[in-house]
Amino acid sequence: MDTKYNALFTPWKIGNLEIKNRIVMTSMGGTSIFGWMEPNHFDKEAAHFLLERAKNNVGLILPGIAPIRDILMGKWLYKGKGKFKKLKEFMDEFHKTGAKMFVQLTAGFGRSLAINDLMVKATENKALGTLLKPILNVDYLTASASATPNRWFDSVYSRPLTVDEIKEMIEAFAKTAKLCKDAGVDGVEIHAVHEGYLLDQFTMKYTNQRTDEYGGSLENRYRFPAEIVKAIKEVCGKDYPVSLRYSVISKTKDFGKGALPGEDYVEVGRDMEESKWAAKFLQDAGYDMLNCDNGTYDAWYWAHPPAYMPTNCNLQDVAEIKKYVDIPVVCAGRMEPEVGAKAIENKEIDAMGVARQFLADPEWITKLMNNDIASIRPCICCHNACFNMAHYNGVPNDQALSDNAGMARCALNPETMQSKKYKIVKTNKPKKIAIIGGGIGGLESARVLALRGHKPTIFEKSDKLGGAFIPAAAPYFKEKDRELIEWYKKEMKDLGVEIKFNTEIKSMEDIKDYDDYIIATGAKARKIGTPGVENSVEAIDYLLGKKEVGETVVIIGGGLTGCEIAYDLFHKGKKPIIVEMKNDLIAIRGICLANSSYLRDFFALNKVPVYLRAKVKKINADSVEIIDCNGENKTLSCNNSILSVGYVPTPVLDGKHNLVGDCSKVGNLRTVIWKAWDIAMKI
Repeated sequence: MDTKYNALFTPWKIGNLEIKNRIVMTSMGGTSIFGWMEPNHFDKEAAHFLLERAKNNVGLILPGIAPIRDILMGKWLYKGKGKFKKLKEFMDEFHKTGAKMFVQLTAGFGRSLAINDLMVKATENKALGTLLKPILNVDYLTASASATPNRWFDSVYSRPLTVDEIKEMIEAFAKTAKLCKDAGVDGVEIHAVHEGYLLDQFTMKYTNQRTDEYGGSLENRYRFPAEIVKAIKEVCGKDYPVSLRYSVISKTKDFGKGALPGEDYVEVGRDMEESKWAAKFLQDAGYDMLNCDNGTYDAWYWAHPPAYMPTNCNLQDVAEIKKYVDIPVVCAGRMEPEVGAKAIENKEIDAMGVARQFLADPEWITKLMNNDIASIRPCICCHNACFNMAHYNGVPNDQALSDNAGMARCALNPETMQSKKYKIVKTNKPKKIAIIGGGIGGLESARVLALRGHKPTIFEKSDKLGGAFIPAAAPYFKEKDRELIEWYKKEMKDLGVEIKFNTEIKSMEDIKDYDDYIIATGAKARKIGTPGVENSVEAIDYLLGKKEVGETVVIIGGGLTGCEIAYDLFHKGKKPIIVEMKNDLIAIRGICLANSSYLRDFFALNKVPVYLRAKVKKINADSVEIIDCNGENKTLSCNNSILSVGYVPTPVLDGKHNLVGDCSKVGNLRTVIWKAWDIAMKI
């Protein structure tokens, strides 16, 4: 192992509990040992997930949040004693790895609950709400410190929790923590004065307008989390470790409005001065560790950083808050091991928190220790499978029910939290398989086939691997995407996959010597019939550097690709203008609000012109003529225009057999990779 990582592998203590190294796997929704929405259930899939990471040298593991009251059916967690017996058996096995584990307990979501269309209807229709209440009590689940608008649908307001309800929650925290302790769990983490969840809504002045003992003064606003830790210590003993998930600064300007890195703004939540006081107050209340980041659901990109956010984005603020407490402080948020190690060495933080990288590669710490960094499959911060809660104008959480019930999966690694469905099974009948196309779909198909014992050969008509992902990875902020392409190249080499470049397959005769074949030929840019379309530059040609553009550029088509092109252009010193026919820049299922809200906030802050509900009439060499949302004709002067209006599949041969990726249906990296597994597992 490179010596620059040494500080990560030194022991440390939380209270009297020693942790073998300073890498913490922080919680991710969906990895709860008690399941996500299942009443009275011990989640065997999550147990498998956690144990696999523990075996790969994590120091401290924090499973996903466990609501103290079940989301479905409303049963208190402590009343399901059977799950704690199973937890005890699991902890006995878990501790053989040398890792430690805290169970993260949550009071709930309040206004941050990602309500869907059915939940909205339940709040608007009293009869429906009453009918659903025994199963899904939306009124209780969205209840908050005060009457505040829901983050996902601002016409829905939270009702204030009663004092009796608060006291009932505090009692439930204590009872649940005692059951965890008795089951051998090393500690608990309280969720959360962090990210704008329910407890955080009590602490922040813009979400708490109460006039009772839980509102008003600083002491009153922080009373709820303080009373929780005191109650836990009373039943579990003062030496039982209790961590707090904590956001140092809220980075929030208003409801639904976050503050970007470096922005000059007025904080409506917790600023640094308040945080200095709060951290000390919470420590004195009894918390043994602060597990830190920044942000709220209104500034969600701080807690769930997309690729646009800087690496180590929360470190400076977390290092500052450490100066005001005597308990260990953990920092999370796109943390890089080298930077984390240096910060630990300099005593700026006590440990490094990492989350999504554990989804992409459960063995990444082991590979780091073995000096095999090139073999680490990188997380690309896409949120396509782990946290794809989408929201756009007029639509609450637009997330498939299957995704809501099965979070913490991974676009790049289908085996994550799906070990029964996706697993490498060796074949008894090795075959020669032709794979037509060397994009991500073809590469993943070849990888799975080779691991199973087949002999795949990739036929790629160009001289490069990566396909459409090459232009997608071109912008400066897509360094992890470029790392992924290099990872695939290494995998192909290590697995001995034959690759035939500059070879186009045109007929079955070309692959007659193979036992089977997979088509992974991707998609091509969609053509539109707008007059003057020949004057525009194709998005792919711009991204690949084949076409230069001038200072002012109109991007025709928003969506993720169009917005990322505009973002890239802005950082090159150019002046982008976005024209989108829908009523939102990114009205797409599967794009996490953390990702989309960053781009919306960025364009608003930097005054990038955006025309929504606009129709393009004509594309000229030096302008684009549109009809805007008011039905008025406008001419947008520009040096160039870039066309980003989507793609259409381009299958070859019969266009039906073993189609993988965009040549079947245009999607994203998740749909491409998971489909590759679906096909390669059956051959």
